[in-house]
Amino acid sequence: MSDEPPTKRKCLGADCDNDASSLQCPKCLNLGIKDSYFCSQDCFKKNWNTHKSMHKQENSILDHLFPPKVVSKPDPDTGYFNPFPTYNFSGPLRPVYPLSPKREVPKSIPHPDYAEDGVPKLGRSLVRANKVEQLDAKAQDGMRKVCRLAREVLDIAAAALRPGITTDEIDEIVHKACIERNVRASAASSYPSPLNYNHFPKSVCTSVNEVICHGIPDKRVLLDGDIVNLDVTLYHEGFHGDLNETYYVGDRAKADPDTVRVTEAARECLEEAIKLVKPGTLFREFGNVIEKHAKSKNCSVIRTYVGHGINRIFHCPPNIPHYAKNKAVGECKPGMTFTIEPMIALGKYRDMTWPDNWTSTTIDGKRTAQFEHTLLVTETGVEVLTARLPNSPGGPVPMPPTN
Repeated sequence: MSDEPPTKRKCLGADCDNDASSLQCPKCLNLGIKDSYFCSQDCFKKNWNTHKSMHKQENSILDHLFPPKVVSKPDPDTGYFNPFPTYNFSGPLRPVYPLSPKREVPKSIPHPDYAEDGVPKLGRSLVRANKVEQLDAKAQDGMRKVCRLAREVLDIAAAALRPGITTDEIDEIVHKACIERNVRASAASSYPSPLNYNHFPKSVCTSVNEVICHGIPDKRVLLDGDIVNLDVTLYHEGFHGDLNETYYVGDRAKADPDTVRVTEAARECLEEAIKLVKPGTLFREFGNVIEKHAKSKNCSVIRTYVGHGINRIFHCPPNIPHYAKNKAVGECKPGMTFTIEPMIALGKYRDMTWPDNWTSTTIDGKRTAQFEHTLLVTETGVEVLTARLPNSPGGPVPMPPTN
């Protein structure tokens, strides 16, 4: 859990930092939608055109999105429930349980060391704990393979995104795609690295709207206007490959200036940081360029989570902070593989964690976006091991006109 203090209920108005009053949207009350609070009548009127779109979704979708009528036990009409009915959520998103059963990986597929008990063993030694490994040519080829497969899986999942699909369905797609991935017919398939890593219950992280990272796939459906980050990692032939992207769900998301601003700012922050990767670049320099660009877009940089080394170990040195004036130690050297994965927010950079001990959200409930690549430092620069393909779904979206 985050050590942040409990937050007051915030106004749902766009770009409004005020605490909410007791004023609730009357239409939401009629529909049974909870926590639709605004700070004032003027703020409610100003945001009506955007807010009223929430009322137009089909009832079946609302059953997934909002707290059920009975939150302490399954709703008799749907079977869904909010497992944390007394938790003070920072934004409108709610978990929709029950989670689907843990998905199985065939025993014939090599498993990482944490697959059975949830506890990673590699990299736990205190001896040379901060040493950053420089991979030889054979290991670099292993990273290229797994990262190429991880890109394939992410693209398959992204192609399935649409209003009405649940994040649990995305998890199923990712899981199946992972165990089908191999480089040649005789090669072993791939294990979805997040599954049971420190007891994470699913095969992919799905982080929607105000969720910064580590969102657990559940029964909530994605709505036209949402954004969702899909964070995919594969374990293949002894190596992990990690990447993520934030995607627009439906046309409404692409038409909302703030949603596009934060999403494209996150994409550009990663691109700007990658330009610096070469032998001799200090790890602390990436945060300076990321925060400078984020601020130019009137966004903030989440500080709690960092990029990380990755190879035979899912998370290992170095740590790559994404904010300016950080104290990261070390520099890029040929053969190093690590991720850069800036998390950019429309509002405050502080975060809070749901009682599931995984889902991290912005403290003010405002939207956030993230992009990630696994990178290999070469003798002359960088190789983006998880680079987009010409036919990869998603990609940059132009800023829509503002009113």
